Amino acid sequence: MAKTSYVDIPSGDIDLFYKYLQSGDRFTYSRIRKKSVLLSEAKKLDLAGRSMLSVVGATWKTLTTEQQTNWKLAAAKMSMTGYRLFVQDQCARLKAGLAGTATPSLLHQSFVGQLHIEAPSTELKIVQYHPASYFIRQKVPKTKSQYQPILVSEQLFLPLKIGLNYKSNLIAAGPNPYAKFYAYIHYLYQGRDLYHTLNIDLSIIGGWQTVETSIASLVTHAVHYDLYIDLHDVRGDVFIDNVISEHSGVNWCRDPYCKDINQGFTSAFYQVPKHWTGLIAPDGAEFESVYKDF
Repeated sequence: MAKTSYVDIPSGDIDLFYKYLQSGDRFTYSRIRKKSVLLSEAKKLDLAGRSMLSVVGATWKTLTTEQQTNWKLAAAKMSMTGYRLFVQDQCARLKAGLAGTATPSLLHQSFVGQLHIEAPSTELKIVQYHPASYFIRQKVPKTKSQYQPILVSEQLFLPLKIGLNYKSNLIAAGPNPYAKFYAYIHYLYQGRDLYHTLNIDLSIIGGWQTVETSIASLVTHAVHYDLYIDLHDVRGDVFIDNVISEHSGVNWCRDPYCKDINQGFTSAFYQVPKHWTGLIAPDGAEFESVYKDF
């Protein structure tokens, strides 16, 4: 193992470099180590024994053409292939100890976000911040597991469209029960800081459905916005997936497919904001990504 502080790779050697070498901790204790290119027979057997791919691949082959087509249609919502979504879903299913295979849906795929409230709590409010610039964690091209912080500039140009797919199972637990998803838009007008709320009311109870709304213009240019999910005077669960926050032809929502809505970033990625942050999250109220057999 060789310790390094900086490596300048000639452009013609990049592919060769990543073929045989890989980085350890690139930020705190930077180092380069050899990549395990050749595996012993014992290690191959061990990896094959611990992998679910052979079992999941065999299950995929037993599906009818219609079933595979349904998986492809659901996967298109995530810009994935049907087989890849099936593998992701079935592996999560096996880890959860569930038998059989899931029924693919156009409204939710694999993991979903769950907002849960139980006694003594009656409220939960989470936010996803969208300032003019912020960092995200992005995979390094041509690597298997390396990530890097990337600065994103998100200039808000209306129209703005927000929406999500959701399922709710709530009960009233106070005098003013409601559930809503909204964007809080900041804009400047005649020297004043003003705000506009782009709101979507969510049903207290109901099956999976899609809700969307948009705003085309304000009296002046918008500066930035934040996304909120607010549950008040209720208890129970709300499940979400396929969240959109679309403007300038791009969905700017972080973790739109709810793979880990409560993910935090540490160490070298300390400057990357959480996907969703709890503003009001007392004891008994929590939010996370889960796999459910809906």
